[in-house]
Amino acid sequence: MASNVNPTVRRRRLGQELRRLREQRGMTAEEVADRLLVSQSKISRLENGRRSISQRDVRDLCGVYEVEDRRIVESLMQMAKESRQQGWWHAFGDIPYSVYIGLETDAASLRVYEPQVVPGLLQTRPYAEAVVAGALPEAGAADIERRVQVRMRRQERIREDRTPLRLWAVLDESVLRREVGGRHTMAEQLEYLNEMSQQPHVTLQVMPFSMGAHPGVNGQYAILEFPEASDSTVIYLEGVTSDLYLEKANDVQNYSVMYEHLRAQALNPDQTREFIEDVAKQYARG
Repeated sequence: MASNVNPTVRRRRLGQELRRLREQRGMTAEEVADRLLVSQSKISRLENGRRSISQRDVRDLCGVYEVEDRRIVESLMQMAKESRQQGWWHAFGDIPYSVYIGLETDAASLRVYEPQVVPGLLQTRPYAEAVVAGALPEAGAADIERRVQVRMRRQERIREDRTPLRLWAVLDESVLRREVGGRHTMAEQLEYLNEMSQQPHVTLQVMPFSMGAHPGVNGQYAILEFPEASDSTVIYLEGVTSDLYLEKANDVQNYSVMYEHLRAQALNPDQTREFIEDVAKQYARG
């Protein structure tokens, strides 16, 4: 999906522009909320792109900020209209991590650390089916299939010919050792990892058990960067019932530094391919 119609990214850009206008007026979110008789949390959600923005919201906010240039108001209202369009993922129904999918769809690069399972963008279908079924033991077959279909569709981003997603993944050794879906599925999955690691835009590294404690012991996280300079980098932390998105410069800096330490301590890409191949052979031998 082209970035100019991605509703998630459109909301973020519009929210950033509304925050800039508020700050230019020297107003706090609480003051704006009082003027519009809404909650402060609504203003915050509008500005961070976590809430759909209506054209009426834009009109009211521009009135509070005394934006006199009609072209600016109309441009912001058009962004609001586009931000309410539906992304491709909406065709699959209520997806709990739809905000993340919207960001991933428009991202230029993704750095991820995974301590438990193969990243979704690199999963084979049998592996994905086993992961989803295991993670959601009470889900029905139809729900599992829907989630797997979304996962497979997401992988189109790293298969694009012109502008594929630049993916760098550091995997804990436990990802390779955890037998998901049986030995045949694991052997096939690890062979696929090595196949994908040959792509110029995909880099894989394994963090072996022998490394001991390392900056990734606190859990999974992803760093998304975007082609537009105005789009801030996002740190994504996946939760069971809700996810966390961090955009403050200090948070981005801290997680980026941690990731550099992870890359430095993990096996290099060539060593990683050899390591994965050895484990895949163990699965294949049964």
